[in-house]
Formats: sequence, C-alpha cells, structure tokens
Amino acid sequence: MRIGVLGTGGMAAALGGAWARAGHEVFIGGRDAAAAEALAERIGAAGHGTPAQAAGYGEEVVLLAVPAGVAPTLAREHAAALAGRTVVDCTNPLAPGPGGVMLTTGAGESVAGLIGAAAPGAHVVKAFNLAHASMWHHPPGTFGPVPPAVPFCADDPGAAGHVTELITGMGWSPMPAGGLDRAAYLEATAAFVIGVWWAGGSPALAFPEAPGTI
Repeated sequence: MRIGVLGTGGMAAALGGAWARAGHEVFIGGRDAAAAEALAERIGAAGHGTPAQAAGYGEEVVLLAVPAGVAPTLAREHAAALAGRTVVDCTNPLAPGPGGVMLTTGAGESVAGLIGAAAPGAHVVKAFNLAHASMWHHPPGTFGPVPPAVPFCADDPGAAGHVTELITGMGWSPMPAGGLDRAAYLEATAAFVIGVWWAGGSPALAFPEAPGTI
C-alpha cells in the first residue's frame, strides 16, 4: 500500500519503519524538512516532504503520528486530501494529573472522533495507541507463538481491512473493538495502562488468562 505518514516523532518512526520493512511504500511528511528527510532515510521510506504531500501520497492509508491536541487541526487543514482515505489515529490525549495520568478530552469525546468531525470524508480508524512505540520495532515472532493483539475501532469496512492488513503484516493480531464511537474506550484504556507503567507496575497482570484459553 501507499502510506503517508504525518509526523516525524517516535510513532512515525516505529510504525512507518515497520510498514516499510513489510514492503509498503511509505512517505514521511513533516513541517521540519530536515527531520522528515532524516527519518525517511533512516527507515527506508519511499520519499519525504511536507504534511500536505504525505496526505496526498497516502492513497490507501494516512497515519496521523502527531500530538493528540494537534491531530484534529491537522486533519481539518488536509481534509480534502484525506477524503476517501483510511486515516489512522494512534494518538493518546493524556496529561499528568494529581492522581495519575488523565484524559484531556471531554466526557464521551475521543481524538479519533474529533478527527472524523474535522475531516468528514475520511475513514478514521483508532489503532496502535496501547503499545509503546518501541514495541513496533520488533520483528514478527518476537513475542512467541501467540502474536500480541492490536485493538482498533473503525466504522468503514474497507478501512478496517487496510488496518487489519497492516497489523498482520507486522506479525501482530488484529482485535476489532467496535465502531469509532468506542474509540474513547481505547483512549481511556491507554490512560490506565500508561499510568500503571509510570507507577512501575505491569498492566498485563490485570488481565490474566486461564491456562489453555489462548
């Protein structure tokens, strides 16, 4: 697939690199031209340029790998180019609070929903927001015979298919988690998981599986 990546940070490098290694054509777009060029060279991307060029390049998929507070604005700026495209939102709207990590969105809101409202012609998918960026650098098979899951929320079947292909190509397992109206639950789960990590705990211990169930 042709994939446009908007952003030059850790998630852009991790996911863009994984997809480039899987054989997809990845284009890095960033407001900092030098950063976009350096990242594209590092991950073996097909090209680099501006966010507008990346949005136009991603004929099948566009990844918004930018801070959560910026993502809806960026989607609005490039709404025309994103129309009809699968737009992947991997962001988490989080901030430290007095009792731990908190969501910065309003009650019932999700960044994915705000992106969808900003670019109504796009097919938004919430995905890749629960695992740390470092996890996407591991090759398939790293985690043993049972691949870890990537929960995602999507309304459009075609967009869900694109994301499923990306997930399986990385050696992970797709986990459909409902429509985009459930994206707020994934973002809230990220607040819980990251809060546990920051406190020095292991979120996996909160979700035990009985022997022989997987």
